[in-house]
Amino acid sequence: MAKKGLALIAVLLAAAPIVASGQTADERRQQLDRMIPKNSGGQLGALAPENLNRERPAPPFDLTGTWFVDLSEGFAKFMFGPPYPEFIGQAKEDFEEGQRRRAAGEPYRDAIGQCFPAGIPMIMTRVWPIAMVQLPTVIYMVSNFNNSFRQIFLDGRDYSDPDTVIYTYNGESIGHWEDDTLVVNTRYIETYNHYIDTGIPISEEFRVQERIRLLEDGEVLEIEYIMTDPNNWVGEWRNTKQWLRVDHTDIGEVECLPDLNDNLPSTQAGQEGLQP
Repeated sequence: MAKKGLALIAVLLAAAPIVASGQTADERRQQLDRMIPKNSGGQLGALAPENLNRERPAPPFDLTGTWFVDLSEGFAKFMFGPPYPEFIGQAKEDFEEGQRRRAAGEPYRDAIGQCFPAGIPMIMTRVWPIAMVQLPTVIYMVSNFNNSFRQIFLDGRDYSDPDTVIYTYNGESIGHWEDDTLVVNTRYIETYNHYIDTGIPISEEFRVQERIRLLEDGEVLEIEYIMTDPNNWVGEWRNTKQWLRVDHTDIGEVECLPDLNDNLPSTQAGQEGLQP
């Protein structure tokens, strides 16, 4: 994790004076500006009225709605392989070990089962619906799997400063339109206990590009994933998945509690607890 970013926030909060009563709104706002980290380059927030109301071309489509990954070809369709790329180094050994464990019906690197975030790309294919809200400046996503939060910025901003950015499990996503396709590039993805499929690791060089389209009169969402990580595999790892609209459901609050997961036989901790 980028601890420099966390340290910067701590310094800013410690040094900021407490907002005093009797000050004007402008004075209070100036003090808050010193407490709250600003976006790189002074970029307006995605919900700032000035940003929302800027003149922009109309988007080709609106993703607003609730979506569920299409598993009609089988439950294992939530995975991103096969086909797999050519794994290298430690990732090759980890992949082969994961395949052996899976064939034996044994858990392997069950970080998600221990309440670690699924992260990109796995959060997109958990067997739970995802709510998406599209605004002119940003797309907000909330998964019903542990309420994982993701945002895709559409307001033309640059990526955050790599020296201060805080790496997160869903990374920093910036999108732009290419004809009828939304192209989203994601970087700054946290690597700690973050795996793809059966325990495949990622490095800080891991990048994801998503090419997003709406099909069949807006009833089908399709995303082509193009993933690269020169430390763990050769070239591009490509996979295309689809989602279906599920208009008659909503996203509720979900909490992942390790003490509950310890007793679930489907998790690594649960299986270890069942062994003599």
